[in-house]
Amino acid sequence: MPPKRKGPLQLVQREVDEIKKQVDSLVKDVKSQVGSTEEALRRCQELQMTAEKTLGTLKKLTKADELAPVGNYDQRKQEEERRLQNILERVNTLSLELSPPGPSTAAGDVSKEDSEGDDDEDSNDDDVGDDEDEKRAAKPPSQSDPRIYTVLSDFKGEQEGDMSVQRGQVLRIIRTTADGWWLAQDTKGNRGVVPKTYLKIGSGVDDKEDDDEDDSDDEMDDNDDENDEEESEEEEEQDGEELTDDREKQSGLSHSNWSTVRKALTEIDATDVLSAMGAIPSGFRPSTLNKLLVEEGVTYRGSHYIQPELSQSQLSFCDLFLDPDTGRVRARQVRTCVCFTLWSCRMIPTPGVGVQVLSRHIRLCAFDGTQVLSNIHTVRATYNSKSPKTWSFSPRMTGTLPTLLDGDCFLRCNSASPDLGILFELGVTFIRNSTGERGDLSCGWAFLKLTDDAGNPLRSRTYELPVNGGTPYEKDVAVEASVTTRSPAGVFQQMLQARQQPKLIIKLKSANSRTRTQLSLLPDTLLHCLSCVHLLALHRQLLADRLLMDRPTMQNADLICSPILSTFPVLLDQPDVLDALRNAWLDAETNMSRVQRRDLFYVKQEFVKVYMSSVYFLLHSPSLPCHRWADPPSEEQRARVIFATLDALKHTQHTTGQSGGPEVFVDPMHQHLAFDVTELTFDLLRVAR
Repeated sequence: MPPKRKGPLQLVQREVDEIKKQVDSLVKDVKSQVGSTEEALRRCQELQMTAEKTLGTLKKLTKADELAPVGNYDQRKQEEERRLQNILERVNTLSLELSPPGPSTAAGDVSKEDSEGDDDEDSNDDDVGDDEDEKRAAKPPSQSDPRIYTVLSDFKGEQEGDMSVQRGQVLRIIRTTADGWWLAQDTKGNRGVVPKTYLKIGSGVDDKEDDDEDDSDDEMDDNDDENDEEESEEEEEQDGEELTDDREKQSGLSHSNWSTVRKALTEIDATDVLSAMGAIPSGFRPSTLNKLLVEEGVTYRGSHYIQPELSQSQLSFCDLFLDPDTGRVRARQVRTCVCFTLWSCRMIPTPGVGVQVLSRHIRLCAFDGTQVLSNIHTVRATYNSKSPKTWSFSPRMTGTLPTLLDGDCFLRCNSASPDLGILFELGVTFIRNSTGERGDLSCGWAFLKLTDDAGNPLRSRTYELPVNGGTPYEKDVAVEASVTTRSPAGVFQQMLQARQQPKLIIKLKSANSRTRTQLSLLPDTLLHCLSCVHLLALHRQLLADRLLMDRPTMQNADLICSPILSTFPVLLDQPDVLDALRNAWLDAETNMSRVQRRDLFYVKQEFVKVYMSSVYFLLHSPSLPCHRWADPPSEEQRARVIFATLDALKHTQHTTGQSGGPEVFVDPMHQHLAFDVTELTFDLLRVAR
């Protein structure tokens, strides 16, 4: 019997396993110092190319390429991509550690025997060596020296030990480090550290005759200066070590900030490349709020802020209470509770050529000028190619407006900061046509302070907010270099300039009594869509029932069996599934009588049934792809699966006459993922804030 043929995905998995084995072997050899550094660097570069080639092959694979059906295909493919990305990070880090300071490690150095033989002479001639070092520092560096680099862009030192440099300046590298901060010396003898990403090998002079002359001069001087250079290098390395030690002794906050800066400088993404090419407007920056969402886990997500918050003693809750008379969640008033509508943005520049925009959106959060005080909520803008600089929100459409497009939002925040307001970051998610790299850009930001100068809340009306370039921590940066903020002389010119300035138009509004009552049941800090308030309030009621009434004691922290409490927070991070629950619950409410709607016990029972027969089933369906932001193929496939699944479940309910019954989970017509106990368990200690 012939052997069974392997599918493309399985072959790639085997390649990834083999690459991982080779990387582990290389790391082990480097730690045990087996073989030369040059050999290790060569192996590292080969593994880099192999991993990048395999990653490109993996990204091109589709489910249609498989010889036979593969379960959880998209999930398996994403897992392999993550494995390859982790392997590439390890190889890149190892490459930095193994890389020499210049193209040749032998040029400009002396042998160990010569340096050992000259130690005694150098120690007796310290004064002479210092004088010669000063003369050498004043002399322009040799262009053939492999340690000579040219500065590519201006860099302003912000910390003790940093050296400010200007574009075109020539530096001599004294010491290299794996973290990317190199000790350098300029032609005046000044020393300091600069990021290696700002440097280019060579002096930038292309005249071959000058190079030949300098090379001949260097050969004559090398024999006389080699020993002195070795001595100066040893002294300078000690200086570099002292600088590194000083950095490590600084405060924790400064250390964490600089580690982030170093990481950003060594990991150049598509945004940095496009900025260097001038392909995007000057005021555009990498998205600040998107970076928080990606790098901080669930810290700034709605799924985190909807969880109950523990009191200071950790033995009770500080934002979740029951009214003993009615059995309902007790209303809580907070310092700030506002409702507002995103209306439109105008005169927003478009990204340059070479990129395909996947999403135009606004990320918003509570902000006091220094830190984010709430979850980060995202609203996608609608776009018309006839007016490319205008964004609009909440488009008119048949059926229920999706949560992702709904510009009607609310903010609850209990912060006492006098500068509290709402930060709006206009952003685009793009893909670079030439390389396929994805990135997130900030097209500008606006800030609405929620109180006036006297500390009174703002009135409900429409506000036109100027859109600033840069990040929220930069001031007076224009979105586009061509847009000037200087006041022209004439009134007509002022009117023309005002029309050219980027603006965000929002409207503060008052909510009706029912919405205000539902808002008072929500957590003290939350920013989300107004159309989902009734669902959030129902979840809050179920949360209070299980945590405040059904637990044996308030000190009991055992796992709670509740599928809704364990999975509902995920919906705030997957708006299309939240829309599915909204539609299913709307159908259920339509069939209720007025008396049934007023009966809280009946409403909770029906909500549980609707949830279990719609969203809970969807979340564990193998045909639903993983949620990925701004990925049109994935979004379209998820929409088809959600619609088809809800339609099939609705047909089953009409046939059986029941909703939310357990028979739907054992029906052979509907597949679902393997059972996991975490689907049913609510872990209070893990999720409570």
